[in-house]
Amino acid sequence: MSKPLLALALGASLLGLPAAAESHDHAHDHADAQSHEHAHGDDDIYRGYFDDAQIANRALSDWEGDWQSVYPLLGDGTLDPVMQHKAEHGDKSAEEYRAYYETGYATDVDRILIEGNEVTFFGPEGSVSGSYADDGYEVLTYAKGNRGVRFIFRKDAGDAAAPAYIQFSDHIIAPQKAGHYHLYWGEDRAALLEEVTNWPTYYPASLTGNEVAAEMMAH
Repeated sequence: MSKPLLALALGASLLGLPAAAESHDHAHDHADAQSHEHAHGDDDIYRGYFDDAQIANRALSDWEGDWQSVYPLLGDGTLDPVMQHKAEHGDKSAEEYRAYYETGYATDVDRILIEGNEVTFFGPEGSVSGSYADDGYEVLTYAKGNRGVRFIFRKDAGDAAAPAYIQFSDHIIAPQKAGHYHLYWGEDRAALLEEVTNWPTYYPASLTGNEVAAEMMAH
């Protein structure tokens, strides 16, 4: 794996992004900012209000498929209507939303392919793959009282440059196919749980950029 992709696999250091957030407020703000984008079952669960009994472990198959990063779509202007839509319904200007998502979406891993237990990361210098096994989940409690669940998988074989851990967050807390997701990856399981400012986000590769934007604005 090339150094740029490896740097991101180790925590987005290439982009100068913080390795860990100062608090969980950003995660709460992120949920608020995206709460209208997708309906993931119960609205309370989506906003982070649920009972422990509602949580159930999930298989990697919930995220199986070919996925594209939305970061290039932010950069080329495809998501400009989404930022304007957010501004019309939120508490920030379109420019402020764009800056927020610029940090959140930033990554050079522009495609992820998940087939069975195999996860392949595609970057500007090529690809790396690893086989990943279930490593449970963690419930995060944010400063404002809401919560989130990270579903975690640990590499048990594959390329040395592939990240040791991947953590999925998609506002779903029990088995269900994901429509999009935020992915955290790196070498330190605990440190990744503290990362709440950079959340590379992936939608099905079969969607055009305009279709991704339309989905974001549909809810």
